[in-house]
Order: sequence, then C-alpha cells, then structure tokens
Amino acid sequence: MRRTAKIHTHLPSLATRFAGERLTALAQAEGAIPKDVPEVLFVCVRNSGRSQMAAALLAHHGAGRVHVRSAGSAPAAAIHPVVVEAMAEIGLDLGGEYPKPLTDDVVAAADVVITMGCGDACAVYPGKRYLDWSLIDPDDESLGTVRAVRDDIDTRVRALLAELDTVSA
Repeated sequence: MRRTAKIHTHLPSLATRFAGERLTALAQAEGAIPKDVPEVLFVCVRNSGRSQMAAALLAHHGAGRVHVRSAGSAPAAAIHPVVVEAMAEIGLDLGGEYPKPLTDDVVAAADVVITMGCGDACAVYPGKRYLDWSLIDPDDESLGTVRAVRDDIDTRVRALLAELDTVSA
C-alpha cells in the first residue's frame, strides 16, 4: 500500500486493517473459515464513490445478514467528499472507509461480485455470480447528481438483498 498510497497519514493502521481483511478473504476462499452469510464484493475503478456507497448501503440494510467488501482496480487517494456528504445526509458515515485495491483473494471469497465500470480489470472466477451495474461515476459531479446515483444504488441494493434473503432462506 505504501508504494501506491497518495496519503500516508494513517497508512500503518489502514495497512493493518487491509491485511486483516485480505487474510480473512483468503481463508474464506480456501475454505479454512466458514461463511455464515453471503459475501458480496462491489468493484469500481477508483473505489471512491459508487462501490463505497453500495457497500455502505448493503451493510446498513443487510444488518448482519450479508458481509460486504469493496475495492477498486485503480484506487483513488480518498473517497470523494461529495459522496461522503450525500451518504451523511441519509445517516451513513463513510469517515472510516478508504479506497482499497482489488485483489484476487477478495474476489475468490465473494459469492456475488458487482462491477461498476471496472472493465477487464476484474478477475473472473468460476462459480461466482457476476452483475454489472451501469452507473454514473460521481467524480466531479454535483451533489444533486450524486444523490440520484446514491438513490439508484439504494434501490438496486435493496433488490439484491431481497434476492440473497430468498436464497438463504
């Protein structure tokens, strides 16, 4: 992470958290740790807007019924401030989140991989369910546009959760 990080202020704590998440994903992918709930991975290019909103919304609505990760094929330095603002309006704090690089282990651990414009950068594993959500990238967009993207993602996330609840039941 040090090589690609643009901000180094909290790098040691973020690297520790990221390493723990990767080790858990690797153990799940290899069957060393059982999965109690479905694993969903949201992927976009920068992991600073769409995938962060989707992850926060699914974690919120899922309330423990699903485990959520997000990543980017070319992670940004930080989450877009307008995305943080739009999510705060609905009571979801992205302050503890950060853009994470896409790694094979998080893809391998996922049951569902949802891409949002990452192109060919996403690894494809057999047996995974892949969805591609075509959404406007919130980079350089107005708060009103980001709200509309957030609301679109919220609708899609609720539908996905309903499907996952049906499959789990």
